[in-house]
Order: sequence, then C-alpha cells, then structure tokens
Amino acid sequence: MTRVLLVDDQPLVRGGFAAILDGEGDIAIVGEAGDGTEALEQVRATDPDVVLMDIRMPGLDGLEATRALTADPATAHVRIIILTTFELDEYVFEALRSGACGFLLKHSRPQDLVDAVRVAAAGDSILSPSVTRRLIAEYARRSRPPRPDHGYRGDELTDREREVAILVARGMDNEAIAGHLFLSEATVRSHVSRAMTKLDLRSRAQLVIFAYETGLVTAGWNHDN
Repeated sequence: MTRVLLVDDQPLVRGGFAAILDGEGDIAIVGEAGDGTEALEQVRATDPDVVLMDIRMPGLDGLEATRALTADPATAHVRIIILTTFELDEYVFEALRSGACGFLLKHSRPQDLVDAVRVAAAGDSILSPSVTRRLIAEYARRSRPPRPDHGYRGDELTDREREVAILVARGMDNEAIAGHLFLSEATVRSHVSRAMTKLDLRSRAQLVIFAYETGLVTAGWNHDN
C-alpha cells in the first residue's frame, strides 16, 4: 500500500485529489497539510511514501519544505511530487534541483495523478523525455558555463555508467538508451540507479543537472550569462 500525504493551501484541491486516490486499492491517504510547516509536521508524524506538494503556499512554501525534507536523513526517503499550475517555472526548477522526483500540473487527468503516485512510489522520476529536454534548456538558459573542477565526482562512475548518465542528460529515456547501447532496459535502469547512488542523487532530474553543472555534458550552454 502506497501512503500519500496531500499538501495544498486549498482544501478543495486536497479534497479533489483525495477523492481520486481513495478509489485506488493500492493507495491510502495518510494525512493532509495546508502549508509547508504543517507538511513537515505531517511527514514526521505519518511517514508517507509519497508527498504531493503544492509549490506556492503562504508561509513556508513547497520549495522550502522540499529542501527541508530532502536534507533531513529522517525524511530523505520520502518521494516528493511537486504540484503546480505552471510548467518549469523558477519554483519547480529549484524543487527538482533540490531532489523532488518530478512534477504534476494541477489540471492533469485523474489517471495521470494515479500513475504519478505509483511511479514515484516505485522509485522512478516523473519526468518524460520532453520534460527532461525542457529542463536541460531551462538550466542552460539561466546558468553560467560549467565548472568541471567544482564538485565533480564523475570519476566515481564506471565508463558505462558515465555513458548512460550522458544519454539521460540528453533527454533519452531508458528504452531509447537501451536501443542506443544495445542493452536491456533492466541493465540501463541498473546503471542509472548505481550512478545516482554513487553521486548521492535522489532523482533523474538531479542527474541531468549534475551532468550539465559539472561539464559532463556541455552542449547548449549560454555563455552570455
């Protein structure tokens, strides 16, 4: 059973999500919160598997709550899905950078919400290849050129893990990577997982950002920033 905490400052939004998820036999709502401070309290009290986190809330917002949860060893295992009305705005981008496993638009279809919770609970990222490419473009647009000497830990990876990480950073999903490298999808997933573990990364989004931030991948950088 996947345990879910709903965080949104609008009770009607929480109620709508609860109505959708409560109908699934493998998902249980364990609590609700109306702001980031209450979310931190509820996470520690209920120990959910997945948090649906509104990004813009009064007081402690979803970005700061996400940072607090991912930085605390006691709550770092919780998978956080960001809820937003805007794709890849400043808050969403920073939440992904901080370790959220993906994001979901509030007007998504009910089945998309259910699927996202299940994907997150299974340990995967809620990022399609198209979203990953937009993430890359947005990061390159707003960032300075990479500094390979700044926090670079790519040498910890095997040649194959580094190769897979580069393809992830270029926006390829596991199926495409498997076809490109003539590997099974299971083998690709294993390489991605090991790379993330070695680099102490929580999500595929963080792996993409790591690759660009450290110069593992450099195409598309805006050198004017």
